[in-house]
Amino acid sequence: MSNIEPPKIPVWFWVIAGVALVWNLMGVAAFFAENGKTAEDLAAMAEAERQLYETYPVWAKIAFAAAVFGGAIGSALLLARKQLAVPVFAVSLAGISIQMIHSFFIANSMAVYGPSAMIMPIMVILIGVFLLWFSKNSAGKNWLS
Repeated sequence: MSNIEPPKIPVWFWVIAGVALVWNLMGVAAFFAENGKTAEDLAAMAEAERQLYETYPVWAKIAFAAAVFGGAIGSALLLARKQLAVPVFAVSLAGISIQMIHSFFIANSMAVYGPSAMIMPIMVILIGVFLLWFSKNSAGKNWLS
C-alpha cells in the first residue's frame, strides 16, 4: 500500500475549470445559433452580413465546431482531472485559429462589422491560449491524471 498522498488541488483550479466549462458551453450554443439560422433569419440581415453567412465555407464551420466542442470537452476533462484535456484544448485552439484566419483574412468580416467586432475574437483567442497553458500547467503539477 502506498503512503503517497495525491496533490491537493486548490479551489481556484475548480473555479477556473468551472468557468471554462460555462464559457465553452456558451460557445456551443453560439455554434448552434449560427448554424441554425432560418431563411427568415437570413432575410432579416443586412445584405453584407447575409452574404457572409451564405458564403461561410464548410471547413470554417468544422473549425468552429472543433473550437467550441473541443473547448467544452477540454473543460469537462479538466473538471474530471484528466490529462487528455491538454491535447483537446490544443485542437480547440487550432480550430479557433483557423476560424479567425477565415473571419479576418479571407471573409474580411471587419468590413461588415467594423473594428469593434475584434473584441470578442481577441477574447476567444486569449482564453483559448490560456486554457491550453492552464491545462499544461495543471498536468505539470500532477493535478491531472
